[in-house]
Amino acid sequence: MATYLIKRFFAMIVTLWLIITLTFFLMHALPGSPFNDERNTSEAVQKNLIAHFNLDQPVSVQYIEYLKSIVQFDFGPSIKKSSQTVNDLLGRGFPVSFELGMVTLVVAIISGILLGIVAALKHNGVIDYLAMTIAVLGISVPNFVLATMLIQQVAVNWELLPVATWKSWKHMVLPTLALATGPMAIIARLTRSSMLEVLTQDYILTAKAKGLTPFKIVFKHALKNALLPVVTVLGALAAGILTGTFVIEKIFAIPGMGKYFVDSINNRDYPVIMGTTIFYSALLIFLLFLVDVAYGILDPRIKLHKKEGR
Repeated sequence: MATYLIKRFFAMIVTLWLIITLTFFLMHALPGSPFNDERNTSEAVQKNLIAHFNLDQPVSVQYIEYLKSIVQFDFGPSIKKSSQTVNDLLGRGFPVSFELGMVTLVVAIISGILLGIVAALKHNGVIDYLAMTIAVLGISVPNFVLATMLIQQVAVNWELLPVATWKSWKHMVLPTLALATGPMAIIARLTRSSMLEVLTQDYILTAKAKGLTPFKIVFKHALKNALLPVVTVLGALAAGILTGTFVIEKIFAIPGMGKYFVDSINNRDYPVIMGTTIFYSALLIFLLFLVDVAYGILDPRIKLHKKEGR
């Protein structure tokens, strides 16, 4: 286990370095300057601003300096918000995005697993077809389209929930539903197909022969193995939810990282774009690492190093 964890750690570092390098050079490959739209400033002032942010240095020098700052967990100052750093923006916006993402993930996992279990137990029945219809719709409809529909119907026409902002639990309902529907549908389909396969295994038939209740058979014996495919995709789903909040946050005017990220793209605020991208990439890499570990814990047959795998 220790050898595996060390190898995965170094692989994570190399992957993150490649992402940092690619992001940095892509940003500098874009034509123009962040100060091109400063119409009210003279050319001399723009040159001073470029020098202030070290953008007049060779790209190789900027790259080395940026790597040094990243090692110190310093993403630098925001170009457009001169009084704030990227760390300040992350510290203010990420907790909101993280809260929305975690609530969405919990809702998607619980509802998706329950929907998949019910569909599997009622295989080829009305409930099964209804559950899979919901799943197909959840996968087919983009979250930004669903968000617009929810705002129009639930918030505007029915006036049941607030339209936007982030003040109470009521403000969380619509963006959570918009984000959770797609992952919930994926989890439901995976749980259903995996549960149908597990329920035909010999140990499940033995449990039924012993007279165990359906509840014990499903939740004590079948569910653990049926969740393996779900665990496999959880890392990617979690990353998709966290990054998917960018669009939803913009639609619902939520003061999370989505607002800063979209604004930074429009304003060509290089440090904010790179800092946000690197931060979320590191989070994604860490989540995928946790999924690998959880997969090995859930299924003892999966070994984490070569010696055990022989």
